[in-house]
Amino acid sequence: MQSYTIGQAARLLGVSPDTARRWADAGRVATHRDESGRRLIDGKSLASFSVAIAHGDGDDDASYTSARNAFPGIVTAIKLGDIAAQVEIQAGPHRLVSLLTREAVEELGLEVGMQATARVKSTSVHVDRT
Repeated sequence: MQSYTIGQAARLLGVSPDTARRWADAGRVATHRDESGRRLIDGKSLASFSVAIAHGDGDDDASYTSARNAFPGIVTAIKLGDIAAQVEIQAGPHRLVSLLTREAVEELGLEVGMQATARVKSTSVHVDRT
C-alpha cells in the first residue's frame, strides 16, 4: 500500500505541512515511521481522513458554502469605487480578480496582506475571509 509523507499529504489535503503535522500529532490521522524515521500516512487512512475533513467532520473552523473550487491566498490589491470594488488575490501561481460591492469588501474587512479564499463557481468568484 502506498504511504505519504506529511508534506505530500498536506498538498493532497490542500493545507500547510504544519496543519497536517498538528492533525497527526492530535491523532486525527494515524502515522507510522519508515526506516529513515520519516512520519508516513498510509493511503487508506489518508483517503478516509480526506473524505472526513471534506465533510467538515470535527472541523470547528470550517466555512459553510456551496462553492467548491477554493483558492486560498493573500489579498494583493483592493480598488474601491463609490459602489463597486475590485479585489485581487494571489493564490499560489494563480492571480484571481473579483468584482464585488464596496459594501461587501467593508463588511468582510478585507485589507491588502490578509488571507482570503477566492471561491470560483462558473464565472463568478466568491471571496471568503479566512
